[in-house]
Amino acid sequence: MESLQKPHSLLDDCILPWGLQVKQNLKGKKMAYQKVSADQRAAGHSQYLDSDDLQATALDLEWDMEKELEEPGFDQFQLDSAENQNLGHVETVDLNLDSIQPATSPKGRFQRLQEESDYVTHYTRSVPKSNRCNFCHLLKILCTATSLFILGILIGYYTHTNCSSETESSGTVDHLLYQEILKTIQAEDIKKTFRNLVQLHKSEDDTEISKKIKTQWTSLGLEDVQSINYSVLLSLPGPLPSSVTLSSGQCFHPDGQPCSEARKDGSRDLLSSYAAYSARGTLEAEVIDVRYGTADDLKRIKKMKNVTNQIALLKLGKLPLLYKLSLLEKAGFGGALLYIDPCDLPKMANLSAETFVVSLNPGGDPSTPGYPSVDGSTRKKQSNLTSLLVQPISAFLVAKLISSPKTRTKNHVCSPLELPNNEVRTVSMQVQTVTQFKTVTNVVGRVKGLTSPDRYVLVGSRHHTAFGPGGQAWGSSTAVVTAFIRALMLSVSRGWRPARTIVFCSWGGTDFGNIGSYEWGEDFKKVLQKNAVAYISLHSPVRGNSSLRPVASPSLQQLVAEKNRFTCTRRAQCPETNVSSVQIQGDAHYFINHLGVPTAQFAYEDIRTLQGPSFLSEALFPTHATKIEELDPFFNLHETITKLSGEVILQIANEPVLPFNALDIALEVQNSLKGDPSSPHQLLAMASHLRESAELFQSDEMRPANDPKERAPLRVRMLNDILQDVEKSFLVPQVPPGFYRNILYHLDEKTSQFPVLAEAWERCKLLSSNETLREALSEVLSSIHSAEVYLRAGLDVFESVLAGKS
Repeated sequence: MESLQKPHSLLDDCILPWGLQVKQNLKGKKMAYQKVSADQRAAGHSQYLDSDDLQATALDLEWDMEKELEEPGFDQFQLDSAENQNLGHVETVDLNLDSIQPATSPKGRFQRLQEESDYVTHYTRSVPKSNRCNFCHLLKILCTATSLFILGILIGYYTHTNCSSETESSGTVDHLLYQEILKTIQAEDIKKTFRNLVQLHKSEDDTEISKKIKTQWTSLGLEDVQSINYSVLLSLPGPLPSSVTLSSGQCFHPDGQPCSEARKDGSRDLLSSYAAYSARGTLEAEVIDVRYGTADDLKRIKKMKNVTNQIALLKLGKLPLLYKLSLLEKAGFGGALLYIDPCDLPKMANLSAETFVVSLNPGGDPSTPGYPSVDGSTRKKQSNLTSLLVQPISAFLVAKLISSPKTRTKNHVCSPLELPNNEVRTVSMQVQTVTQFKTVTNVVGRVKGLTSPDRYVLVGSRHHTAFGPGGQAWGSSTAVVTAFIRALMLSVSRGWRPARTIVFCSWGGTDFGNIGSYEWGEDFKKVLQKNAVAYISLHSPVRGNSSLRPVASPSLQQLVAEKNRFTCTRRAQCPETNVSSVQIQGDAHYFINHLGVPTAQFAYEDIRTLQGPSFLSEALFPTHATKIEELDPFFNLHETITKLSGEVILQIANEPVLPFNALDIALEVQNSLKGDPSSPHQLLAMASHLRESAELFQSDEMRPANDPKERAPLRVRMLNDILQDVEKSFLVPQVPPGFYRNILYHLDEKTSQFPVLAEAWERCKLLSSNETLREALSEVLSSIHSAEVYLRAGLDVFESVLAGKS
């Protein structure tokens, strides 16, 4: 334990010499980016060539990367026309730009003639009259030769200029094409689609809405549109609502209303307050306030009280719910009452009396864990996924339970809901849920790629499951993806196609644990592992109207940051927005954590919500259509999300070289280890090696992204295969419940550590054992090493292939 609990000063002593060592190792290594054809690269010199061999045949371009290796930046090339070629890399940190200056080129013939001592007088001597005819003839020949020579120089110059600007011109053409597609997206069309969708009647088997979506996508021209059904085990509310009874005998529904009161609006809202896949039954016990249920909270509580078979009063937020429930289960609790503290919500959000739903399903059909729910699959009889009785309740009921005063705001400061430690509250909680097999439907269609049809850019939205929680938030997701399909198919009908196949998916069963996307992913896992290039999520485009929140994998952060320059609408602000890699809700879960596919998502949020605790979005409140239209009455925010997401989709689907950045992954790894007290020297050293390999790869092998002359089909294919698979190295086999298996994603924007290391460090303090920490360190070290080996192997393959061609 002493070795793990190092003071911060010792950590600094470890990090600083490591940083200096990297700098010293790199100092003096001048890397050259040389513009040569493939047949000029001799074996053994596939990365760099001696400039002396090329003095008479080519222009040498030297790239001093010493400054760039000291501080991350993006590359800027300055060619001999003093014209900058932007590589298209945008960092999310402060950048230093280094330029490539043209080396001294061989002297041209005209320059050498000027430097001859007798050049000026060579043709100025007087010529005898008898030789004037010969002189005129020679003068004509000389003038003709000189003219041809100058014309050759001009042709060569303009040809070189055109070649050097070919990438920029190609990029401009692509950009104009993308804008031509996106300009047809209109807010009014999205609004109309949204209203048509939410007015559909609910059907018991989730068929009507999915049929409507399939029909609409087909009418727009989308190809091979299919409805794919899976029979899955769902946890549904019971015939009667759950209840909480105080020791005084008063019975309350989850929203805080007495059980004795008749409800005019029927029982639908009462049934929309439950924890899917919770244990069922009745438990009478003491209520113990565990606050947010962190390791520190439980350590404090266990010192004061016996928690065995007691009921935990648990706030949502700060950590994944599944993780906190696992801690309660291990501590010996028998049940949990979940709520959201009003102090954690924006002041304008009046949800004190609102009920909500949570799902305790980590993902997919619980009856077929790890394999698809197709005909003939073995079914496991598993009605609950936890031994705890779990019931969400409103903050209004919590206030009754702890006898809190109605007014908890003093001097504009909100007082959190807390049960005093010296007071005892005993309640009886009754949880009634049922499990049934239901059909969940996915709608999937595609636009087949022109040159790489076996590479898929996945675009995911969701639709309503009739027997799930109420609300119309799904309408935003479906309306946005439909608007982009309409714009895209208009260009396809005119003869254009993307290079890669774009697959559009509308998922069912999302609220129960992303069931539709999990089952489809497991169904086509072998194909997707090889062919899936990226996943663009449109899960919930508009959850607020004050701040745009882009989330992306490290390899996609630069691309997403580029597209984040947009024209602000009247209702939206444009604050400085950082692109982060954090855990998000929705169907991207499977593709991030089981396939390692680079992912991106744009969404509007309430900035006050972002400033509060994370993971509050795990609570599913019924969101009515009127709420969506209050947030975005003119649907301008929906239009913005559609265009931002659309441009990212188009660029990934159509660029010859995938717009991914391997170096950003290495930088993210190093940032995640900075200041982490649990990071040993071996981990820091391995992260340094990964960065070195990523820098070599980025500088030497990414040339096809900037120079069309380097885009041999075999080379581009190899390069893209490496880029799309780097993140797979960071999938670890075991993580705490609710944590991402892809360790590149943080829990929230406030933490920069690897989540598995942060959790293991906390557990180490709680259990006084470093076994979990050692296992987590080993998994992180293995992931970093795997990525470094993968990039090194890619460099070796490129060198062997190019050397074989020379």
